[in-house]
Amino acid sequence: MFQLGKTIVSEEIIEEDFVCNLSACKGACCVDGDAGAPLEDEETAVLEAIYPKVKPFLRKEGIAAIEAQGTFIKGEDGEWETPLVNGSECAYVTFGDKGTAFCGIEQACNKGEISWKKPISCHLYPVRVKAYSEFAAVNYHKWHICDDACTLGKELQVPVYKFTKEALIRKFGEDWYRELEEVAGKLEK
Repeated sequence: MFQLGKTIVSEEIIEEDFVCNLSACKGACCVDGDAGAPLEDEETAVLEAIYPKVKPFLRKEGIAAIEAQGTFIKGEDGEWETPLVNGSECAYVTFGDKGTAFCGIEQACNKGEISWKKPISCHLYPVRVKAYSEFAAVNYHKWHICDDACTLGKELQVPVYKFTKEALIRKFGEDWYRELEEVAGKLEK
């Protein structure tokens, strides 16, 4: 672990390799699990505001879940998260022709309907951030459904921090990311 500003960062985000392999996993991270995507407090207002523009991109099951539960819910752990369809996939998930899960929010963004890509927890994955009163912990989350992403990352030699560069900059800023690159350069020697 090392400190960057008000973050404590796991060396695993430098040491481990990762590149999403949607053709292999079919977007299982949006479907598997027992909770929706974690949301930051300010993201709840964003979801509420963008829902009318995102709705046309969603499946009828997702729309029904959102309209019954809300654009966000309080999870069992007391934290905000996206609602689920029948306790399974995220309500914002859509499926392609081959059964691959995609984010309806991201699809709306890609089509220029909104400017917000998706919840930061989704954008950062497999990096997870846990906020504490004095600092935030930045960790690599290992999940068996991402074994193919780890294999592809190793083949392509892409460390987690490089794979998640855009999201890390979105979350912590360019200066923070430059400092991370400097630490990585020292650790990789």
